[in-house]
Amino acid sequence: MTSISLYSLTLVPPSAITSSIVGQFSGRRQQEIITASGSRIQLYRFDPSAGRLVLITSTEVFGIIRTIKPFRVAGSSKDCVIVGSDSGRIAILEYKTEQTRFVHVHLETFGKTGVRRVVPGQYLAVDPKGRATMIASVEKNKLVYILNRDTNANITISSPLEAHKPRSLLYAVTGLDVGYDNPIFAALEVDYSEADLDPSGQAYREIQKTLTYYQLDLGLNHVVRMWSDIVDRQSNLLMEVPGGADGPSGVLVCTEGYIVYRHMNKAVHRVPIPRRRTPYDDPSRKRIIVCGVMHKMKRDFFFLLQSDEGDLFKVTIDYNVRGVEALKIQYFDTVPVAISLNILKSGFLFAAAEGGSHNFYQFVQLGEESGETEFVSTEYVKGDMSDYPAAYFYPRQPENLSLVHTMDTMNPLIDAKVDNLTGEDAPQIYALAGQGPRSSFRTLRHGLDVTEVVASELPGEPTAVWTAKLAAEDTFDAYIVLSFTNGTLVLSIGETVEEVTDSGFLSSTPTLAVQQVGDDSLVQVYPKGIRHISANKEVNEWEAPLHTMVVAATTNSRQVAVALSTTEVVYFELDEDGQLNEYQDRKEMGASVTSMSVGDVPEGKVRNSFLAVGCDDRTVHIVSLDPENTLESLSVQALTASPTSLRILSMPDSTFVDNSQLLDANSTLYLHIGLYNGVYLRSVLDTITGQLSDTQTQFLGARPVKLFKVMAQDQPAILALSSRSWLAYTKDVNFMVTPLVYEGLEFGDGFSSEQCEVGIVGIEGSNLRIFMINDLSENTKSDTLPLAYTPRRMIRHPNRALFYVIESDNNTLAPDARQELLSTSRKQSDYEDLPAEEFGNPKFTEKWASCIEIVDPLSQEKPARIDLVDNEAAFSVTVCSFAASPRRRDEEEEEEDRKASGEDEESAYLVVGTAKDLSLVPRRCGGGFIHVYKIVDEGRGLEFVHKTEVDDPPVAMTEFQGRLLVGVGQCLRIFDLGMKRLLRKCEYKSRSLNNVVTINVAHNRIIIGDIQQSVTYLVYRHADNKLLPLTDDVVARHTTCVTMLDYETVTGGDKFGNLWVLRCKEQVSRDADEDNGAQLLNARTYLDGAPSRLDMLAHFYVQDIPTSIQKTQLVPGGREVILYTGLQGTIGVLAPFISHEDVDFFQQLETILRNEARPLTGRDHLIYRGSYVPVKSVIDGDLCEMYAMLPVDKKRSIAAELERTVREVERKVAGMRTRYAF
Repeated sequence: MTSISLYSLTLVPPSAITSSIVGQFSGRRQQEIITASGSRIQLYRFDPSAGRLVLITSTEVFGIIRTIKPFRVAGSSKDCVIVGSDSGRIAILEYKTEQTRFVHVHLETFGKTGVRRVVPGQYLAVDPKGRATMIASVEKNKLVYILNRDTNANITISSPLEAHKPRSLLYAVTGLDVGYDNPIFAALEVDYSEADLDPSGQAYREIQKTLTYYQLDLGLNHVVRMWSDIVDRQSNLLMEVPGGADGPSGVLVCTEGYIVYRHMNKAVHRVPIPRRRTPYDDPSRKRIIVCGVMHKMKRDFFFLLQSDEGDLFKVTIDYNVRGVEALKIQYFDTVPVAISLNILKSGFLFAAAEGGSHNFYQFVQLGEESGETEFVSTEYVKGDMSDYPAAYFYPRQPENLSLVHTMDTMNPLIDAKVDNLTGEDAPQIYALAGQGPRSSFRTLRHGLDVTEVVASELPGEPTAVWTAKLAAEDTFDAYIVLSFTNGTLVLSIGETVEEVTDSGFLSSTPTLAVQQVGDDSLVQVYPKGIRHISANKEVNEWEAPLHTMVVAATTNSRQVAVALSTTEVVYFELDEDGQLNEYQDRKEMGASVTSMSVGDVPEGKVRNSFLAVGCDDRTVHIVSLDPENTLESLSVQALTASPTSLRILSMPDSTFVDNSQLLDANSTLYLHIGLYNGVYLRSVLDTITGQLSDTQTQFLGARPVKLFKVMAQDQPAILALSSRSWLAYTKDVNFMVTPLVYEGLEFGDGFSSEQCEVGIVGIEGSNLRIFMINDLSENTKSDTLPLAYTPRRMIRHPNRALFYVIESDNNTLAPDARQELLSTSRKQSDYEDLPAEEFGNPKFTEKWASCIEIVDPLSQEKPARIDLVDNEAAFSVTVCSFAASPRRRDEEEEEEDRKASGEDEESAYLVVGTAKDLSLVPRRCGGGFIHVYKIVDEGRGLEFVHKTEVDDPPVAMTEFQGRLLVGVGQCLRIFDLGMKRLLRKCEYKSRSLNNVVTINVAHNRIIIGDIQQSVTYLVYRHADNKLLPLTDDVVARHTTCVTMLDYETVTGGDKFGNLWVLRCKEQVSRDADEDNGAQLLNARTYLDGAPSRLDMLAHFYVQDIPTSIQKTQLVPGGREVILYTGLQGTIGVLAPFISHEDVDFFQQLETILRNEARPLTGRDHLIYRGSYVPVKSVIDGDLCEMYAMLPVDKKRSIAAELERTVREVERKVAGMRTRYAF
């Protein structure tokens, strides 16, 4: 069996937030937000100047984060975080501001690892005074920990106190606000002991849910069950009510249709959850509260509770010393349905959306003067809420909240295809993301997003552009200097851009370099010499020798060096009087100079010590500029091509400094080299000896590389221009080279003005462009096209840049059903629908809304849409030519006639699989259909042909040898195109199958993926028209996606978050191909399966449900990788190793890091990556990249153990990402 070794990398981390909290985690007065996404904890802070949330740090914990809660021990000035995870430990984390990272304060073990129903970690509650916390499991177990501080102000945690209750299920838990009395925790529980022993089910139908109080006695150090009372069986959420001096204490119990205030020995108060007043209202559907937040003010408090339709309700409580007098609720605003809501004291609301983008709002008002109807509990005194009429409100546009910032996400990410429709050097990722009317078709490009400030057409095509200040102390640039083939143009920077005629620049000749030097003078280098312009416009000129020209130049604020056509280098330096003086000697290079660079003058010095000179003999020379050995060669580096551009620039480096000191540490000096063949190099330039070492390379494009120093978000960076524009910069101590999602520039420079403080100016053809880099932390740019419903699948047109997307939403009214209800509604026949993107589509039980949309990603248009009727929902789609059918042969003859007459028509069909009257719980269906549409109008239109009824919903289909191959439940069928319906030609049915969800074909081989039974290889025998099983899997994998790597090998994912690679035995594959699988006719099967079994080559747990997987190439000139997408918005790759040496190195590094960089929550990394099946033949690249974040001493010890230097280890780790992905 051939082995395989893969390297796992996360390209886009999950964006679905499972939990969010707010607190003062850095110890400052400003509040921050912490979110949990997958296995990452992220800290955000609101930046008022930018008007957006800024990511401060993101930490990978290599574990499943189940819940997080903030707490603050009495007397402390900052909040800490308690994390419930799958590690079997309770983790207390603290954010260290000086290190910009989280550290664990305590890791207390209480149970087994993994997500188990009896191991605590699913629920977490904290006493509002920070004295104790309860961590609980779904079933039985609850543990209480006492939190305190020792004499050194360090947080201490006690041994766990048990509050277990056998045979009980927990639905919600919260800490009660009881002031400084003994802490109390409230829990929603169900005791199933009687139901478990009753086979008739009667006890289950009579089961009751209870609200239970657990009190922690701090004196006796134990937990008692102090009170319990029956609540509604549909109760799902608890909200703590302020207590002590701030309120009446107790809890709000949110249940189906209404909200109840409950407290021990206190009166019960109920209010209904208001419903929308629309003609589409479904009387049988009750609203529930999905999330909420309580906010305390100086003398008051209120709740914001959100229903499953996204409506926010403000809940207030009237109370006195005797208790609660009334519970009030009124409509507040409508926002997208959220997982979590957080209110900041500064007047902002963060809504972590269930699907789609997360939103950050500012409170405009608190709804006191909104005029909305208020429903009071005194009007609902009876216990049965069905005795009262339903409460209604009219939905409207938000009045109390104003959207400030949107965090764009791809959650859920349902399907993706990699293709290059734009003809760029790198492919794009086309994805379906979101749910409901907030869904979208995404076009993802690898690159930094930019904001264009100016795009202006020039009178000619300039060859170069520079910006210059007038004086050294100026904050902003004053001039834009443009060089043309026959002259130079100087423009002033201000409110308006105007030509400057008295700048002192020579306008009749092209320019080679522009620089502000000294205190207030300018330098212009042109082919015949150097022009030094003082502040009073006095000009001093140096002219090149007769019959020679300046071919290259480089400058900084005190030094100028030029190269002559005679291969000599002339050096100038500014003296104390501000005069530019030529050094007495000249440097003979021996070859034509193509490029030069002198770095910026270091702070506190009067010159830069090095000059880099590139020659056309494929060498780069480092020349000394020190007074002791001026123009003496220090080192030479040979190159693979002539250098076209050089830049000496210092950039932050993590090799010699700790991460916490990175921003304040001295940077490392680098020589950046651009080559004629499109390759970019970066070498370390030794500041003492001038030697070059540790060279890193990357291919940027087909054109010669030009390099320019710019600023990006207040840090030095290199703008590299080839066939695309690239930016080289430092991100989180890692060196990155990322393309810009922008026009391909020909020349560039930094730009700074009042309107654009940190920008870049560039030329593209005859256009002058000024732009800003938006965010260095996001290296993908997404273009969004809205969709009507939740997308299910998409297929690309075989010859055109078009996608066919099928969409469907459950419990949603289709347009035809809405019109029917409107026509029967006498009072609201003129009702106008609310914007679906903000308010959602109208809900209705067991109704489906579904459609087919054609998407043009290049023009960002949707040419056509077909809505499905009769409560049908689409679940599968493919394009089929039906080349083998008699009908197609007749159509081909007609097409030949049309082509002869000059007409051209499509020859493909779009096939869509639908389900009618589908109910998910319990699962039942009124039948399935296969719709056939002829693709017309150059792919931009669909013409209905017919539809065929089948037994079950067809959820997988593809073309197979000119026919249609469809998975229908347990069957696999081959159809051909008929005049009135599809004609069944062949069928394979197996009792071992449950539901075929994926189909892949190659020649006569068919590979099907089952929803519960992994993959099965089949072979099609033409002679007998039979499908015969060839081999299947030994593990019952719940398959979600599969793709073929080669003829024998497949890779796929399952619904538990695993990726795997399976291979058919070589001999079995060879035998199946001989005589078209004749020996399989009489082969002996096992348990109604196949006669042989697949070999598992690789297995890896990624903690996200894979929704698509494919083999593709992401980097120009790179190798193919396995790219997968996950439901929570994850995009990752599995890259193959090309040498055993790399495999051994990374295996050793991974093993060391498992011990040296232990996960924050205490999860064992090896067990985590093998949560269901032990990890095999996959190395965790995300863990290997943690090496760059370690302290310097630890990095050195690890490098010594690997017998490498720190730079070699970092370069090898970074090289894996740049070689295969981004």
